[in-house]
Amino acid sequence: MKIADFEIGKDKTFIIAELSANHNGSLEIAVETIKAAAKAGADAVKLQTYRADTITLNSRDKNFVINNDSLWDGLSYYQLYDKAHTPWQWHKTLKDVAEKLGLILFSSPFDKTAVDYLEELNVPAYKIASFEINDLPLIEYVAKKNKPVIISTGVATYDEIEDAVNTCRKSGNNDIILLKCTSSYPAPIEEANLLMIKKLSEDFNCITGLSDHTLNNVTAIAAVSLGANVIEKHFILDKSINSPDAAFSLDENEFKKLVDDIRLAEKSLGKIDYSISKSVLKNRHFMRSLYVIKDIAKGDKFTSENIGSFRPNLGISPKYYSDIIGKKAACDIKANTPLKNELIDKGE
Repeated sequence: MKIADFEIGKDKTFIIAELSANHNGSLEIAVETIKAAAKAGADAVKLQTYRADTITLNSRDKNFVINNDSLWDGLSYYQLYDKAHTPWQWHKTLKDVAEKLGLILFSSPFDKTAVDYLEELNVPAYKIASFEINDLPLIEYVAKKNKPVIISTGVATYDEIEDAVNTCRKSGNNDIILLKCTSSYPAPIEEANLLMIKKLSEDFNCITGLSDHTLNNVTAIAAVSLGANVIEKHFILDKSINSPDAAFSLDENEFKKLVDDIRLAEKSLGKIDYSISKSVLKNRHFMRSLYVIKDIAKGDKFTSENIGSFRPNLGISPKYYSDIIGKKAACDIKANTPLKNELIDKGE
């Protein structure tokens, strides 16, 4: 599966810098954030495409006021999303900036009008946010655009994930990526449950990854070791920016450290191969082998008194010790000589 020119699941983890609300209402900050993401080594930048009135209703009724022990308690949903949204008129500018820097830019649409707008911009993929995973009409509309669909599973049950995947496939779209996600902001590391990355892949026959809201890099690095092919992390230009997502976002230095560590982790994973690398092969010298430990005359038998297993590895493997005991020496052998096949009388 390819997103733009990046082949997912081949050689490198696809690392996404999530801009979300971290522009704080400033196009200049948004542009500088994308530039910083490129310097930090991100492969892609993701936006969110909605307006407050496409994601919620403008009401101060108690049902529309956030009150669940979150960072945004006291705000109405409309107030939060009005502050957090990325103005649609910025999208083309941000896409142009990203692509000039070699970054892939795509977005999470939150309704069909957002999908239509993103199609005009020809984004190469779509992301379904955790809280939209039950919006099957939206998922169907996205899937029918025949572009890769990345789905966060943060708040979903098994059945809801299955419904979302089946909706894509019934729409003729099999390019599906499922992201393990803990939809808590920030997310406690003990709730990351990274073992689900492999399970999601097995259960739904999809490429999998992690949308990470923890306040560390360990979670993402561990996810890569468990088979994650995509890592998404919130990115911010400067943590002093008073954005709704600042508390669980990485700045340029932190994100660069994450990217560098993931690239090291990728190298450490290697491949399934029992052959011995060149750097290790030379150190087989330190293995054990059989040695003559007392002078032996031609025709004498090898016994536990005159041969033993020692370093370095210059003689016969110790695994043949029992086979050699009782056989005769083919010639006189001095103590401390590595025992080799030509020193053993083949007549016995």
